[in-house]
Amino acid sequence: MTINEVAAPRMKAADRRELILEAATAVFGAKTYVGTTTDEVARAAGVSQPYVVRLFGTKEKLFVAVIERAYARLIDEFRRALPGDREGRAKRMGTAYTDLLAERGMLPVIANSTALGGEPVIGRVARAGFSDIWRFIRDDAGFSLDEARVFIATGMLINTIVGLRLTGDYGNEVSATEVLDACFPDAVEHVRSLVPEAGEPW
Repeated sequence: MTINEVAAPRMKAADRRELILEAATAVFGAKTYVGTTTDEVARAAGVSQPYVVRLFGTKEKLFVAVIERAYARLIDEFRRALPGDREGRAKRMGTAYTDLLAERGMLPVIANSTALGGEPVIGRVARAGFSDIWRFIRDDAGFSLDEARVFIATGMLINTIVGLRLTGDYGNEVSATEVLDACFPDAVEHVRSLVPEAGEPW
C-alpha cells in the first residue's frame, strides 16, 4: 500500500512533500548523499521513484531540500531554547541539538553536508546553512566568540559520535565511554536509546 494508492488523494501536496523529506533524511542520514538513490528514498516514503523525481527533480535537488530543512529545523529548535536564564542557555541549546536525534538521520545529514563543500551546489547551500547557525549563535543567542567556538566544536563531536555509532561501545571501551560521558553527562542512556549501534539499520 503506497501513498499514491491510498493516502495521496487525501493528503495535501505540502504534507506529501514533508513525508518524502522525512524519509529522505533517514535514508541520506544512513547511507550519505553519495550512497543513496532516489529509488531508495521512494521506497522508504512509500511512493514511486518517478513521483520523487517529479516533485524534486534530481537527487542533488532532493538533498539540497533535505539539508535546507535540517538547518532550518535546527535553528527553530535553538530559538525555542533561548527563553530562560543566560547562564543555562548553552545547556538548553545543547539539549535541543541532541533531541534532534529523535528524527532519524537529522544530525547525520547535517554532518554529511559539511563534508561536501567541494560540490558546487550542495557546498554553497551547506556553507549558507552553517553561516546561518553561526550568526544565530552569535547574534540571537549572544554567545561570545569563544563560547560559539566551543558550542560548535561540541556539536561536531556529537556528530562524530553519531556517525561512528559509538553508543554501542559505551561501558565496554574506555574512549567511547569517556567521550559519551563528556558530551552527555546527564543523558547518556537517552542518547543510546536514539542512536543505533554499529551494524543496526538507522
